[in-house]
Amino acid sequence: MRAIPIVLFALAADPAASDFLLRQPIDCVLGETCYIQNYLDHNSAQGKAQDFRCGGLAYDGHMGTDFALPTLSDLENRVTVLAAASGVVTHIRDGVTDGGTDQFPAGQDCGNGVLITHEDGWETQYCHMRMGSVQVAPGERVEAGAALGEVGLSGNTQFPHVHLSVRKDGQPIDPFAPQGDDDCRVPNQTLWETPIDYVAGGLLTVGFSDVVPEFDDVQAGTAERSVLTQKADAIVLFGHAFGSRKGDILRLEISGPQGTFLTEDLVLDKQQAQVYRAAGRRLTLPNWPVGPYRGHVTMIRDGQAISRKSVTITVE
Repeated sequence: MRAIPIVLFALAADPAASDFLLRQPIDCVLGETCYIQNYLDHNSAQGKAQDFRCGGLAYDGHMGTDFALPTLSDLENRVTVLAAASGVVTHIRDGVTDGGTDQFPAGQDCGNGVLITHEDGWETQYCHMRMGSVQVAPGERVEAGAALGEVGLSGNTQFPHVHLSVRKDGQPIDPFAPQGDDDCRVPNQTLWETPIDYVAGGLLTVGFSDVVPEFDDVQAGTAERSVLTQKADAIVLFGHAFGSRKGDILRLEISGPQGTFLTEDLVLDKQQAQVYRAAGRRLTLPNWPVGPYRGHVTMIRDGQAISRKSVTITVE
């Protein structure tokens, strides 16, 4: 999709000065049960992208905000998509198969979705909803926070999320930087009724396994084991993160019944939307010592810990 020049933001009629405010469009706890994978692209150069803080959480031509679930298995929680503001439903689409990038008809990149028109030229659009979950109809008035449907995997997407587009008089607006601020600083004003912090990357999941898992299994949420036996081939800790930058470190630490079991710093060699790393030890003794094993994964950037998650498993 071709990037839209930044000048469009400057031409919009002072959106931050209006009374139009948004609520979070997904029923989850940011930083715990959901996160923001991508922001609106503020770089007009073809093939380049950056978010409103000049970070890498955007891709070329992305004209919205992606509120995502950590893994595919989280779709089973049937997370509700919410109206970000009061308005009138003008268009819906339902019936597009949940399956990702190769499962949607041409021209239906949004998948299943809802378009809401608000006062003073504002509109919001919600994409990639679960097939069969849309529960509003064109012409219906909805209040802010009303249920629209559920997070899905329909349309042009590879991960479960709701894509929120905000437009004023037909022009895309970044709710985090509605005046088109392009100086990398925290904007003075946003469109959020309750402020939403910018998070430049962090850990999504951590877990133990008896093998080095495949990345597909990590992203699906099926890699983690709940218990290990004394004869397990290996004890492996993995960490799954988003928004990594070149030079970031994933520190993996395991302690067991006999004390420190493993400590390893893994340096990331490039910027990635999502990444995972694993470290562990193979079984060389007759049996693993029984008892609890505690894993800690820390994401380190420029010498500072920016995210940390822990997990415990029992060898029995």
